[in-house]
Amino acid sequence: MRAVLVNPNTPGHLSLTEAPDPAPLSSQALVDVKAISLNLGEVKRARRSEPGTLLGWDVAGVVAEKAADGSGPAVGTRVVGVMNTGAWAERAAIETAWMAPLPDSVSFEIASTLPVAGLTALYSLEQAGQLLGRRVLVTGASGGVGLYAIRLAKLSGATVTALIRREETRGLVTQAGADHVIVGDTGKEAAANGPYHCILDSVGGQVLSDCLNAVARGGILVNYGISAGSEVTIDAGEFFRTGRSRYYGLYLFTEFGRRPARDGLRVLAGFVADGRLNVHIDARDKLENLGNLAERLFNREISGKAVVLVD
Repeated sequence: MRAVLVNPNTPGHLSLTEAPDPAPLSSQALVDVKAISLNLGEVKRARRSEPGTLLGWDVAGVVAEKAADGSGPAVGTRVVGVMNTGAWAERAAIETAWMAPLPDSVSFEIASTLPVAGLTALYSLEQAGQLLGRRVLVTGASGGVGLYAIRLAKLSGATVTALIRREETRGLVTQAGADHVIVGDTGKEAAANGPYHCILDSVGGQVLSDCLNAVARGGILVNYGISAGSEVTIDAGEFFRTGRSRYYGLYLFTEFGRRPARDGLRVLAGFVADGRLNVHIDARDKLENLGNLAERLFNREISGKAVVLVD
């Protein structure tokens, strides 16, 4: 099969080559890949992985071989799934607990954006409980997770503030449903618009430090990224005196032990099929150009999602 493997000498540190077909475990279905979505985390991983490594998380396609243990969808079923590695290829072996059937009305292209970005937003917001009439802050709001978070929070009845770094992405987050948009490199301006029952942070650094003190009593900050840095200084006294406030570190692949990916993917695919959830795809390309697309994503030239279509 054709696959995109790590190659430090090419754009995105990735290049298309031939690779052996995957050998599914008994709990895995073999899927013919139709579309792949890129995420900044895996694009960064490509730059520190060994040459010849096959990466990739998000995939949508058709079941070519049912799981040997009898679990999961039948051959010919359209599916969306997530992997901890191995999606950047023409075929993928996916755990049946990490995939869900795809409604006919949802394209492979759209479906491929759901796994990492959509599930991270969904599972993060679930930590906050009831959001109706409550304030939500989303940092890094113009990214794939951020845009999903805005839309899902609005579906839950929240008032959403979006924190972005660049003025040119204001229209994007506004279109996604943000009630308030703040442009800045710290969380101080956003904190002034609080306190918030729920804060979703993908930035870390000074933004996370500022946002921790903007959590409302009984509220929560969910951190799932550190794009600006991992070191954070906080006023611990102010944080604990708020009372009943929580900090939750969300690493998506560990969340599947709490709630299987197939559950969240069914929810998200259903929202798309019902017209309640839309997706912003900023860039599309073919499998042979995945490295170029990854380079653009790494350089922050893409807002929203980047999708690779597999012939």
